[in-house]
Amino acid sequence: MGIHPKIGITGLPRSGKSAVMEKVVDMLMSERKSEILQRGGDLSEFNIIGGMRTEPLVENGERVGYKCIDICTGEEGIIAHKDIDTRLRVLGYGLNLEELERVAVPAIEFAHEKCEMIVIDEIGKFAVESETFVAAVRLALEEDKPTILALHKKSRHPLLQDIRRRDDARILEVTPVNRALLPYKIHKLMHETY
Repeated sequence: MGIHPKIGITGLPRSGKSAVMEKVVDMLMSERKSEILQRGGDLSEFNIIGGMRTEPLVENGERVGYKCIDICTGEEGIIAHKDIDTRLRVLGYGLNLEELERVAVPAIEFAHEKCEMIVIDEIGKFAVESETFVAAVRLALEEDKPTILALHKKSRHPLLQDIRRRDDARILEVTPVNRALLPYKIHKLMHETY
């Protein structure tokens, strides 16, 4: 186990996990950029934060699916959609694991190898259906780097169980009460070692 924290953000669907994560990432990013520039460094030489995030696809105010995005390259792939016709369905969405593996897996591998910090948003019911994704996350967690993960609250998948049991993991739940302050708490936890 390393010295850098693995921060897991959990919460009920629509609790604001992604918003909390985005705020923390923005805060850490802008700070790190200022540090590098103050030292006269060239930002193009640094891969500060890498990994993947997940965003809902909304049509006429209704969630119809989810896409994953590579934080470094901006590459996107639709990983779940009501209209995807497949036997592999979760929560009423058809899954496209090929897209997950095309976008999210290289994003996580790049962050693991080349970035100062790893972000994985989110390890949830769709992504754990891919063995390749699960293997990439497990490998990234072996790296002693500051890591922020959004975790599906109710999933009993072995990967999530293992993350929750890690000695170097801090799991924090987003609630309506702490939502506004949680990014600052996580930021402070990251700073204690970063």
